[in-house]
Formats: sequence, C-alpha cells, structure tokens
Amino acid sequence: MCLAMPALVTELLDGDMARVDLGGARQTISLALVSDVEPGDYVIIHVGYALTRLDAAEAAKTLALFSELAAAAP
Repeated sequence: MCLAMPALVTELLDGDMARVDLGGARQTISLALVSDVEPGDYVIIHVGYALTRLDAAEAAKTLALFSELAAAAP
C-alpha cells in the first residue's frame, strides 16, 4: 500500500527541487513531474516526488483527517 501526503511548498530550489513542510518536518523533494508550482502551493508527495498540485482547502481536509487518525491511534 502506498501513501501520498499533502505538503506545503516553502521554497523553490535549483534543478526542479523544492523544500516542503510536512507537518513540521522539512524535506527536499523533486518537482520534475509537476509544473507551475510556487511557494505557498500544496503538492501531493510520494517517495520524494511531487505528483500533483492540490487545492489548499482540499489539503486542509486531508491533513485534518490524518490528524484525527493519529489522535485515535492507541
């Protein structure tokens, strides 16, 4: 099973790379598979690659669901 997570793009880097914030964890990812991404955009990431841009409202809903799941875990 694969899990793709929404992340906030905080900085564009050289060579189709970007820095993202994923729930407080900062990561460097590749933007090679998406275009027109700017800081402040949300992207869906999987294994270090942005797969698509995501609407901010949809990202907020998804992140809230993940937060609920974490709170319900034993």
